[in-house]
Amino acid sequence: MDVDDNYVRLTPLGGLGAIGQNCMVMETRDSMVVIDCGLMFPEDFLLGVDVVIPRFDYIINNKDKLKGIILTHGHEDHIGALPWLLPYVDVPVYGSRFTLQLVANKLTEFNLIDYIQTEVVTEKTILELGDFKFKFFPVCHSIIEGFGLGIETPVGKIIHTGDFKLDPEPMGGHMTDIEAIKDFSKSGVMLLMSDSTNVERDGYALTEREIVSSLHGFFSEAKGRILVTLFSSHIQRMQEIFDLAREFGRKVAISGRSLAKNIEMSMEEGFLNVDDDTYCPLEDLPKLQDSETVLLLTGSQGEPLSALTRLALGEHRQLKIKKNDLVLMSSRIIPGNTKAITRVINNLYRLGAEVVYEKVRAIHASGHAHREELKVMLEAVSPRFFIPLHGEYRHLFKHAELAKECGVAPERSIVLENGQPLTFTSQGVRFEENVPASSILVDGKGVGDVGHTVLKERQILGDEGLVIAIMVISEESGDLIMGPRLLSRGFIFEQHFDHVLEDAKCLLLDVFEDIPPGATKKLEEKTRSTLRRFFRKILERDPIVIPLIIKV
Repeated sequence: MDVDDNYVRLTPLGGLGAIGQNCMVMETRDSMVVIDCGLMFPEDFLLGVDVVIPRFDYIINNKDKLKGIILTHGHEDHIGALPWLLPYVDVPVYGSRFTLQLVANKLTEFNLIDYIQTEVVTEKTILELGDFKFKFFPVCHSIIEGFGLGIETPVGKIIHTGDFKLDPEPMGGHMTDIEAIKDFSKSGVMLLMSDSTNVERDGYALTEREIVSSLHGFFSEAKGRILVTLFSSHIQRMQEIFDLAREFGRKVAISGRSLAKNIEMSMEEGFLNVDDDTYCPLEDLPKLQDSETVLLLTGSQGEPLSALTRLALGEHRQLKIKKNDLVLMSSRIIPGNTKAITRVINNLYRLGAEVVYEKVRAIHASGHAHREELKVMLEAVSPRFFIPLHGEYRHLFKHAELAKECGVAPERSIVLENGQPLTFTSQGVRFEENVPASSILVDGKGVGDVGHTVLKERQILGDEGLVIAIMVISEESGDLIMGPRLLSRGFIFEQHFDHVLEDAKCLLLDVFEDIPPGATKKLEEKTRSTLRRFFRKILERDPIVIPLIIKV
């Protein structure tokens, strides 16, 4: 029981220690809100896993005081886990119009759209949820209609920047309203929570105008087709591509379901302005000259089934790479995807295309603030306390150090990790007992059923393969009717190593003779251990061995 009734407790469930799964719980004695609810795409070692989501036990166990879910913007690492939380809570979801359109698309896929209440907020909205009052600051990011949050609480003001950058001359008016943030901060801010992704990058992020200038140069020089891949939510960049296509007398065709879906939605809702003369259905491409063509494609991260990857492998049903094609990969390489992207780039070159990507030319601007921009935010807010958000541990640590350089007291610049609650009262701060915050792995319809043991087995299957030993035994006499028979998958090429399998069968006959009739469990265990020992000795391999003892 808290002595001080007025407190605010922050409990991060994701986003601290990794880039993804952003989810922050903010609560008082009577109220709770959740800020963002994101997923993370699996790393290579998470074999077969589709997505990784936060553990929601803490939210669900306290759902009686949950007042709402607030989304800062529409990227998957901020909205993607909603379908796994919303069936268990009955509260509105708040976000910008564009963010909620992306949420609606996602909820429709999960057949949840008819059961969830969403509420659009704007920069003019003042939203009161229990003990909290929210103000929404427009921020510049690599997606439109993102917000930072100004939050009034019983113990002081809090600012949550969301993902942001400071672009002095943003395209289309997509700016970070630093003046509104300064105005909110005039009377003092207790806590600033800020995006840490690019704290290791000095200076300022490239501006979108610099990217447009670079793209303009490519459009003016290109003789053949221009193929562009980007994030399917980067509507601003898509607008720039359509505008350049119109300027240079080209038409734009689209290949990729997520791109087509977001473009169609954005055109219908007025987020994207495209002339009928500029848009071209994919099936009409053969009517155009190469110099009149732009292709927008999915596949910026080398995804196996994406349009660009299929093109690079020569497996796209409607398109082929041509000698004079210029491929512009206008997105950053997400850590973990480097090998897949490099493979696509190599294959494109092999087919005769020229490829331009972030490491060789200024073709993508990060949506996250660099070090000098983070300083500007810290100095604009001048908070008493600081907590870095959105990054791996080294990013959080370096951002906390930067806050100290900008005047935050060392003991008040705090690096939190997922599951580590921190309570603010009128007397100060205190750490609470950790809550469960380990990631949940989603594989198909299974949520949380894939753990370390299953992943280890998948690793062994991938590395060493599988051997099934089959024996059919008479239930009456205990005699061996059929077998031993050995089936292998991913272990050896049986035609080349049939002598090894024959020797293994002889060993199993000896095992069978030594085991008393009816001792099926013992026979299974002895079969498994004998085969594993034999394969380790002869081949230095250790496959998964499954004994299959059938009684008839």
